[in-house]
Amino acid sequence: MRVLMVYPEYPETFWSFKHALKFVSKKAAYPPLGLMTVAAMLPKEWEKELIDMNTDILRDEDIEKSDYVMISSMDIQFDSAKKVIQRCRDLGVKTIAGGPLFTTRPEEFSEVDHLVLGEAEMTLAPFLLDLEKGRAKHIYKSDGFPDIGSSPIPDWSLLNMRKYSSMNIQYSRGCPYNCEFCDIVLLNGHIPRTKSAEKLISEMEALYKAGWRGGVFIVDDNFIGNKAKLKKEILPAIAEWMKNRNYPFVLNTEASIDLSDDDELMKLMVDASFGTVFVGIETTEEESLVECGK
Repeated sequence: MRVLMVYPEYPETFWSFKHALKFVSKKAAYPPLGLMTVAAMLPKEWEKELIDMNTDILRDEDIEKSDYVMISSMDIQFDSAKKVIQRCRDLGVKTIAGGPLFTTRPEEFSEVDHLVLGEAEMTLAPFLLDLEKGRAKHIYKSDGFPDIGSSPIPDWSLLNMRKYSSMNIQYSRGCPYNCEFCDIVLLNGHIPRTKSAEKLISEMEALYKAGWRGGVFIVDDNFIGNKAKLKKEILPAIAEWMKNRNYPFVLNTEASIDLSDDDELMKLMVDASFGTVFVGIETTEEESLVECGK
């Protein structure tokens, strides 16, 4: 089985960093972590190729030589995802799609052959089993949220790291807050699910052995969703690993503003080589903050 994994193109927005990236001679800010994680869940005997349309051109011959095209996308990539799916249909190649865009708007993608929705740790295995038996369905979805400690280390071998300004890893999924503009709770739940310190360090080690040195973005919905575990287990483990490896990474992440109330947590993050934190400040209205649980 030969599968082509495609990450659609971002439109030109603030988050695409299209013009800023030229100053550092890079094509994109971050690689498609979800697709690389899914790649590690696929049968080892499958041939896998990854094309990130933000760094490379998707050619018709890439599609035609594949048995399936797997697409993962966020909402902002809607237009590009639609075009990729249509190209596959025109060329007679079946599509498999998953990720945030397809999970929240499956009714808009009836043309996709197989929709594998929700988190791949729960829905991918049943799909692969049915595919092997020749009875794969149109839609696969699940109730509940998986233990992300079982998620495999991303397949970094699929990636040309030189085209990116930073790499990325994931420690947790979910957020305890309830902001009406955000779909994180819908996708990943209210209760932050975390990886163990050993699991997170193994992923950092894999990235290190793949040859990366530089910035690493921890892509969590809210990195400080479980402050107690961070303080006791995670940040001390990262700090020790960083010291032993002579500080190969500079970490950054996103967190809620209540980080600023916790001096101990901020110090531990600095000790663990965090350089920057992205904070979203949605409102100064107390009523709105109460409504969101903030």
